[in-house]
Amino acid sequence: MATADDVRRLALSLPGAMEKLAWGMPTFRLEGGGKVFASLDDDDKVMGVKCPKEDREELIACEPEKFFIRVGHDENYAWLRVRLAALDDDEELYTILLDSWRQAAPRKLLDAHPELGRPPVA
Repeated sequence: MATADDVRRLALSLPGAMEKLAWGMPTFRLEGGGKVFASLDDDDKVMGVKCPKEDREELIACEPEKFFIRVGHDENYAWLRVRLAALDDDEELYTILLDSWRQAAPRKLLDAHPELGRPPVA
């Protein structure tokens, strides 16, 4: 089971990542431009991450115990909520955070870290 401390540790291990309090919650963003790639909800049990709108429905349908959107908030954004207790391990958490980081990272940062791969081209 993943915890808020695991999110913080793994998110901050990504290049250019920093933590900043926003909307009363910890957010993890890229230095410079400040693009948010993850956040913790105020209960520390749910994480928000970037996710293309067209991918959300399938993820939620396949694993509704793990993924959801916050009704009244997330519908208009490329954002997905993840229940930390439903994650299998640190590897799954890292994979989700890395995917979100890739979506937020500028090309220059991606080019500087080829070992982290590139996001799939839609």
